[in-house]
Amino acid sequence: MDNGSLRDLETFVAIAEEGNLTAAARRLDKSLQAVSRSLQVLEREAGTLLVARTTRQCRLTTAGEKFYARIKQVLGDLAMARAELADYATTVSGRLRICGPTLFGPRYIAPLLASFLARYPELRASLDLSDEYDDPAKTGADVTIRIGETPDSNLVARRLGTIRRVTFASPAYLESRGRPLRPADLKQHDCLVRSALPEASLWRYRGKRGIEERVQVRGRFDSNSTAALNEAVASGLGIGRAAYWQISELVLQRRVELILADYELTPLPLQALWPPTRRLPVRTRLFVEFLAARLQSVAL
Repeated sequence: MDNGSLRDLETFVAIAEEGNLTAAARRLDKSLQAVSRSLQVLEREAGTLLVARTTRQCRLTTAGEKFYARIKQVLGDLAMARAELADYATTVSGRLRICGPTLFGPRYIAPLLASFLARYPELRASLDLSDEYDDPAKTGADVTIRIGETPDSNLVARRLGTIRRVTFASPAYLESRGRPLRPADLKQHDCLVRSALPEASLWRYRGKRGIEERVQVRGRFDSNSTAALNEAVASGLGIGRAAYWQISELVLQRRVELILADYELTPLPLQALWPPTRRLPVRTRLFVEFLAARLQSVAL
């Protein structure tokens, strides 16, 4: 695979994850024309349409979805191979300071960090968990892992993955209150919101035709804790929304059911952030590449 073909594939992944060509160009630091040209090259080689384009957004075709799933895995394997090659040429030592979210950190960052430290016996690490955003320049963190848009445009960001969000409720609640079939139905239900988020009560959905629907929800319970909200929903207190990975065990245990499957909540980017610097320390660069490679194959 030549460098041109690889860049085209990376461009396609960026388009798929960002939802439009302009955002993909911004993420890759390329011109809009270059991004569009890469997509045209891939579609010409494939002999089929991969992305259905409108003036505002892009949506993957059926062929595009299958191609994206396969290519994402291939690029993840390639990144992992590069990281493994770096092991032979690099001695990594010192302390790596990481900040991350309170729920995501123990489930994903800590196990991957353990694997990373096993590769580099001379490396030490600190992991601080908080859902409050702190400026990495002030905390002294080498890298900060955050879910959502970059809060500070002065930071350097590396996208690690995309977080799928879902709407859910307990079987008991749905039996007693009925099942909403479209977002507007939520106005007749108790909805649980995370009080710490801006516009927490304004839920945005996108249907199959790409039309956005906004619903102002309300309920009898709110919390600044995601874990508390998810458990309250499972206990039958109302309808909630969350990252799928947070409630996957509740789904398997049949304590909650997914609802409004035809309406998509905007996915959230999972990003690694660090202050701008001319030369990123080797230990930080390798850890970010390690995370990106490993998380490519994880269903978030």
